Amino acid sequence: MSAQPEPALLHSEEEEALRAAVRDLLTDHCDPAGVIARSESAAVHDVPLWKALSDAMGLAGLLIPEELGGQGASHRETAVVLEELGRAVAPVPYLTSAVVATEALLACGADDLLGELASAATVAALAVGLHVAPGGAFASVRLEDGTLHGELTGIADASAADVLLVPADDGGLYAVRTADATVVPQVSLDLTRPVARVALDGATGRRLGEAGPAVRRALRTGAGLLASEQLGLADWLLTETVRHLKERRQFNRRVGGFQALKHRLARLWLEIAGLRAAARNAADALATGADTDIAVAVAVAQAHAARVAVHAAEEALQLHGGIGMTWEHPVHLYLKRAKADSIAYGTAGAHREALAALVDLPAP
Repeated sequence: MSAQPEPALLHSEEEEALRAAVRDLLTDHCDPAGVIARSESAAVHDVPLWKALSDAMGLAGLLIPEELGGQGASHRETAVVLEELGRAVAPVPYLTSAVVATEALLACGADDLLGELASAATVAALAVGLHVAPGGAFASVRLEDGTLHGELTGIADASAADVLLVPADDGGLYAVRTADATVVPQVSLDLTRPVARVALDGATGRRLGEAGPAVRRALRTGAGLLASEQLGLADWLLTETVRHLKERRQFNRRVGGFQALKHRLARLWLEIAGLRAAARNAADALATGADTDIAVAVAVAQAHAARVAVHAAEEALQLHGGIGMTWEHPVHLYLKRAKADSIAYGTAGAHREALAALVDLPAP
């Protein structure tokens, strides 16, 4: 029996160069004050930033093969991009379109739509609730006389999509132009990733393939790479909190010099180091692993990621003191994203249950 290859958890030079390029772009075009202002407006999604990411850098087609106009890269590079987008809480539909919807289309072999996504001519969204875990049950609409009828709720970034990938009760996945559907915004804790209710009343759609395998693949990849976004969130929060405590003075000394706060920051650093390993392992498994390896790596990452990201946000909020409670400071954006991410693509408890079944660990 041949030995399994060790996961590659370190970044390559090319991946570090990609990170630097994306971070520079976000530094120039996605400052915290701008994100806060956009979250208060009717146009939550940052279209100019999305165009810069997709047109100038080709990131919308990162997972799409070169022969279809994409970059032909792997989930490792995609994880690097998501980590940087998480650091900026960027209000763009990257995870939902360039990852989740793309994976569903790859499973169906929808080459024409993949070409549209790669060229950034189209944004797509999988019409499955953001809370649904990989392998979980998902709602579908009715197919009657060749048209689609019904409602689906909790669809992330539906308001930014040109095409919706809709599961139907005949077991198929259908491409529906958003213009043929009614998209109604729903109240969302995370102002930078809005969710919506999608209503179809006699909409026509093109059958792409079987919904079951496509949705499972899309949600599994979404969950695995979501951990990289959560890592970016947590890492930014720790970095900014350390910077603040080095500058803030109390009783004529820097607040960061108090031993109790040093211990809290050290514990948080250890948690984030563990999340970094788990997220990187999930990305590497998605790029190179077998199905079982991928399922285990994704479950491990998501069983860990939500707690760490939320803890980092809570610590940042407390350790910033009064300024952290203000709307003008961006820490609230990170707390809301961390909380929303904690139920996206399955809760930590759901992933722990999945992991227990994968490794034959009976419940107590």
